[in-house]
Amino acid sequence: MGNSKFTVIGGDIRSIKLANLIAQEGYKVNIYGFNNASFNTGLSESPDMNTAIGESDFVIGPLPFSNDNETINAPFHQGKIYINEVFQTMKKNQVFIAGKISEKVQHLAEIYNVNTIDIIEREDMAVLNAIPTAEGAIQIAMEEMPITLHDSMCVILGFGRIGKILAKMLAGLGANVYVEARKYSDIAWIKSYGYKPVLLKDLDNAIPQADAIFNTIPSIVLDENKLKLVNKDCLIIDLASKPGGVDFDKAKESGVKAIWALSLPGKVAPITAAKFIKETIFNIIGELGV
Repeated sequence: MGNSKFTVIGGDIRSIKLANLIAQEGYKVNIYGFNNASFNTGLSESPDMNTAIGESDFVIGPLPFSNDNETINAPFHQGKIYINEVFQTMKKNQVFIAGKISEKVQHLAEIYNVNTIDIIEREDMAVLNAIPTAEGAIQIAMEEMPITLHDSMCVILGFGRIGKILAKMLAGLGANVYVEARKYSDIAWIKSYGYKPVLLKDLDNAIPQADAIFNTIPSIVLDENKLKLVNKDCLIIDLASKPGGVDFDKAKESGVKAIWALSLPGKVAPITAAKFIKETIFNIIGELGV
């Protein structure tokens, strides 16, 4: 990695923090796509895309990479940064790293012979990213609930990365933690940690008693029928990516407060999120043997 050069192109505050962290390690870092930022980026922006990308070994895009599969997610850029122009500018020996790269974009990268790595597909990144997600969910719950999480009944839907970390944090606050899972192996782990296991078929028995429900499953679990069972004072926080796990229209009709809390790491802990991204990128480079 000694003489590696980086370009950070587009993204939110995490991307700027990431660029600064890499620069602090002594590496040359170009940035592009932040000319409309209202804050001091700490780095000089490259005058054009060719200059920014041409000098780099690794080009780092945002997380999420794109919202429309045509342009890069660049909220601090005055214009649009088109994905095909970025890929067209890149050379074969360069590596492109970003988060949540769609199949369509991946296919485009193959056409341009661009070596892409989706950082969010990596286990190390996904686990680390779950930490600020869980903390952010707890922050929302504390702000929105009229009672303490201590001694409350919290139901977590799903026992993946976020579910595991969130359950541990809630238990540490003294909440009564119930965790729904489909696999009997997960049920066994839930029992071993001291949480209350709930099989999907038994979810109807747990929902009416919940003070807070945290969903981590990216498919509709809390549909119209399930929402009818939810206590009107219960808070639902959906942490799942699109399409989410809650029918929000039906929740509103039922008078149940439901919040879809997307992209929490970048909102609640951008510096920590940037550190996790940097760690993962350096892991990737180490594995590539560069």
